[in-house]
Amino acid sequence: MAFGTRLRRTGRVVLLAAGLFATFVVFFLASMRVAVRAREVAVPDLRGKTVSEATSALAGVGLTLKVEPLRRPDATVPADHVLSQDPGPGVTLRRQRSIRVQVSDGVRAPLVPAVAGQSERAAQLQLAQDQITIASVLEVRLADAPPDTVVAQDPLPPAHSATVTLLVNRGQTGQTYVMPDLIGTRGSAVLSILRARDFRVSVVAETPYPGLPAGIVIKQTPQAGFQIAHGEPIALEVSR
Repeated sequence: MAFGTRLRRTGRVVLLAAGLFATFVVFFLASMRVAVRAREVAVPDLRGKTVSEATSALAGVGLTLKVEPLRRPDATVPADHVLSQDPGPGVTLRRQRSIRVQVSDGVRAPLVPAVAGQSERAAQLQLAQDQITIASVLEVRLADAPPDTVVAQDPLPPAHSATVTLLVNRGQTGQTYVMPDLIGTRGSAVLSILRARDFRVSVVAETPYPGLPAGIVIKQTPQAGFQIAHGEPIALEVSR
């Protein structure tokens, strides 16, 4: 009788211990699950944010940012903004994990070619081929450069720009002179002096003129005060 009582008491103790152990296991597993979940966060959406904004957003949930060194041009995402991320938004990760992002380089202006030394037409064709607009053309007159040649540009290569300004040589203008008054001078002397200076001068008529000896200039073309350059004709009429 005493043995049976002890056996029943032992059985109750074993059952009670088993129940307590099972309860401990359940609470332990539940607490572990809660602890694991507490260390897990959802990845925020970083797309379109600046690097600074993305860093702050990840720091707020216990994650870190890793930026890919190679940027990618994109017409829809501005430069220095997150273009893509890995893992993507909404993925659950443990804290302290890194999110890898690629940053947009935006729409980069084309690379400006070197067109100095080219003819203006050749420079226009090359710039149009590279989709670069000529903002303005400035002109200069130089003796030591071929006419209609690009002598300078802004910006200089290898800059990136959608526009460029050209400085084009239009060639040095020919030297001009003021036509002197030749009326009343001796025609032979005028011919000698002007021809020695490479002017095309000739006597086109001899006209009687009372009171004047023969060979005196009585008419000239161009008239006195007009601008004239080398190679232009000068016509004289002298007395006979």
